[in-house]
This record gives sequence, C-alpha cells and structure tokens, in this order.
Amino acid sequence: MNANAFRAVGIEPAQYLTFMLAQEQFAIGILGIKEIIEYQGVTEVPMMPPCVRGVINLRGAVVPVVDLLARFGRPSSPVTKRTCVVIVEAACGTEERQVMGLLVDAVNEVLDISAADIEPPPAFGARVRSDFIHGVGKVRGKFVLLLDVDRALSIDEIAGFVEATADSVAA
Repeated sequence: MNANAFRAVGIEPAQYLTFMLAQEQFAIGILGIKEIIEYQGVTEVPMMPPCVRGVINLRGAVVPVVDLLARFGRPSSPVTKRTCVVIVEAACGTEERQVMGLLVDAVNEVLDISAADIEPPPAFGARVRSDFIHGVGKVRGKFVLLLDVDRALSIDEIAGFVEATADSVAA
C-alpha cells in the first residue's frame, strides 16, 4: 500500500505535543500549535473568569493565557521553572481563529500516535469534561488524554462564564 492509501484510511500517525497538568499527561495535535515559550508572568486583566490568568505580549500582540487546570475546574498548579505557555490557535467563531496561550506544568515530547491507538473519550471517570477530550491515546502502555483545543478554549463559553459572574455580582 502506498503512503496516499494510508492517509485515505486514517492509518497515518498524527503528531501530538504531550504536556503535564497536575501529574496527568495530556496532548494536543501539533498542527494547531504556534510555539512554546517560557512562562515569565502575565498581566492580570480585571473581570476575567478564573481560568484566564491574564495576557502576555507576544511580539506586539496581546495574547490571553488560559490556565487549563482552572478551566477544568481544578486548583491551579504552582508556577515552577518547568511551567510553559503553549501558544495555540483556537476556533472562536465560524471562520475566525484566536491565538491563545495555554499554561501547562511542563512540556514533555512530541509523539506519533496512530488512529488505531486512539479510543473515544470515556463517558465518565476522567477529571476533565468529556467534551474537552478528543480521545484517549495509548502510548507505551500508558494513556494520554487528547484535548479538543477548540472546545476546551471556547471563547463563547468562557465569555458566558464572565457574563454569568457579572450578573450574579449585580444581583
């Protein structure tokens, strides 16, 4: 079988960047990643949801930084020398893409994971909303949660959280 035939049936392995959040391994497809930078602090912005740590200046552009653990409803990890910001593009409308930073505890490696080694997300048991998970990859006898970046970073949902918080404060 030639290489084009493999791609046609989804056998071609995809590459994923793996990273740690609270001693759990996660991964996102590398095609949506723009770069990885060292964490050097953020500028806090008032009235943001708890999962938005603030913004950074990335070569003149204002980029929001999302704390993934807080987005998952969990306590944030302390910042260490291995803490990084993974710069990604996420869908924020029908055709728009928004550059955002993901605060992660540590970046591990880039792995090739074939479609045959990816299972659907679990219906229960994960400590992350199942709609945030694209699938579960099996790598060297361990599981890696594959995040759906567009859903986990839904601008509409995060903005809805801000509006709900503002409404409850006003009441």
